[in-house]
Amino acid sequence: MKFDYDIAIIGAGAAGITAAKTAVGFGKKVALIENNKIGGECTWTGCIPSKSLIKSAEIAHHITQANKWGISTDTAFDTEYVMDYLHSRIEKIYEHTTPESFEGLGITMFMQSCIFVDKHTLQFIDQTITAKHIIICTGSSPFVPNIDGLENVDYKTNEIFFNQKRLPKSLLILGGGPIGAEMASACNRLGVDVTMIEMQDNILSHEDTELVQILSEYMQDEGVCIKTGYKAVHAAQNGDQITLTCVDAQQNKHTFTAEQLLVAVGRKPNIEHLDLHNVNVEVTKKGIKTDKYMRTTTSNIYACGDVVGPYLFSHMAWQQAVIAVRNICIPIFKKSIDYRNVIWATFTAPELASAGLTEKQAIDKLGKKNVILYKQPYKTLDRAITDNAQIGMVKVVCDKRGNILGIHILGAHASDIIHEAQCAKWYNLKLQQLQPVIHAYPTYSELIWQAGKQAYIENLMRNPLVKIAKWFSCI
Repeated sequence: MKFDYDIAIIGAGAAGITAAKTAVGFGKKVALIENNKIGGECTWTGCIPSKSLIKSAEIAHHITQANKWGISTDTAFDTEYVMDYLHSRIEKIYEHTTPESFEGLGITMFMQSCIFVDKHTLQFIDQTITAKHIIICTGSSPFVPNIDGLENVDYKTNEIFFNQKRLPKSLLILGGGPIGAEMASACNRLGVDVTMIEMQDNILSHEDTELVQILSEYMQDEGVCIKTGYKAVHAAQNGDQITLTCVDAQQNKHTFTAEQLLVAVGRKPNIEHLDLHNVNVEVTKKGIKTDKYMRTTTSNIYACGDVVGPYLFSHMAWQQAVIAVRNICIPIFKKSIDYRNVIWATFTAPELASAGLTEKQAIDKLGKKNVILYKQPYKTLDRAITDNAQIGMVKVVCDKRGNILGIHILGAHASDIIHEAQCAKWYNLKLQQLQPVIHAYPTYSELIWQAGKQAYIENLMRNPLVKIAKWFSCI
C-alpha cells in the first residue's frame, strides 16, 4: 500500500518536534500536526514562562537583599514589566519553531485537529491523510479536582496564569508539587502574598524528605505560608476575592482568602478527541499504554511525551521521541527506553535537582546496612560563602561498593552541578572515581568532588590492608 507520508506525528510540543526533526534526519517523509500552537505546553504555559518568571524573581530577591553584598538600593517592583519580559522570552523562543521553519526542513505542517479513522488514516475537517507509521505526542493538560464550588470560581491553571498582565497581590496555590512550589517561591519574591496548600504531609512528596524539609523551612522564612495535610473541600468567589475552605487530618476547617487561586495538583493526558477506539490503542488513567520501544498496542502507532508518562519532563519527551523514531526507521536494531537514569530539577529558590533513588527508596530496596550516604553541605563551600548562598546540601546515595544509586542536590545551581554525578551514574562509575578529577576553585562543582573525596577516603579506610597497616602503626 502506498501512503501519503512515512510518519505522521500528532502534536508539536517537545516530543512531536523532536520526533519530526529526527524522522526527517532519517530521510522520511513527515507530517506534523498541531491544533494549537507549535511548541506545546513547555513553550507557552510551562518551562519557558515559568523559568522567565523565576529569573525575574531571582533578580528582585538580589535587589531587595543587596545590602548583604554591601550595596544599598531602594526599589519597588511593578510586575506588569515582569510579565512583559516573560512574554518577550516566549516570543523569542517561538521564533525558532514557526510553521515556516518546519516547512523549510521538509516537514509538512497541518495546523488543525484530527481523528483516527483507521490505523493508517487521519481525518481532518476537509481532508484525510495516510501514513505508514503514526506517533501520538499530544501532551497533557492541568488536572482540575472535583471541589465543591470550584466551577463557580475564576481560578487559574498554568495555561492561564502566565497570560495575565501583572501578578496578583495575594495568591492561593492548591498543590505542592513542582509547579506549585516553583510559583510559590517566585511569586513570593516578587511581592505576592502566597499561601500554598498541599494535601500530602510534605510538599514535593516524590523528592528526598531531608532536602524538602530544608527547602520548606527556607521558603517559609522568606514569607511563603505552607499548609500541608490540608484537603480543599469548598471554593467560593466573593467579589474580587476567592475563599478556599480546607480540612486537616482531624477534620477541622480552615479558611484561606486571596485575590487569585492557582490550581496545580497534577496533569492529565490529552487523549480525548482522537477516537483512539477506532485503532484499538489501549489507554489508562495515566495515559497511552506503550511497550519499552514506545509502541502502543497497535503495532504501527507509537506514543511519546506527557501523553505516555511516567515522567512529565520535556527532556524525557525528547528521549522517548528519538527512541520511537529510531525503532520505526531501524526496526532490526530496536532500542528500548531506560528509566533508570531519569533526572529532573525543580526551580524553587534554592533549586532542587534529583536523579535516581532517594535515601528512603534505596533503603526500602536494599536494606539500611547496604546503603551509604555521602553529604556535602553548601555552607562548607568557599564559593557558596562568597555568594552568600549557603543554604543546601549535596546528598549522594550509594551501595556498599560505591555504585551511585541516586543524587539529590538542594542549593544554588543544583540543576547544573548534578550532571557530573549523573554522568558518573550513567557510565557506571563509582563515586570515589571522581576524587582524582581536577576541579576548578572556587566553584559549586567542588561539592561533587568533595563527595567523591569523602567516598574515596571512607572506601580506603574499609580496605583490609589499610586496616592492618593502621593497626601496626598503633603498636
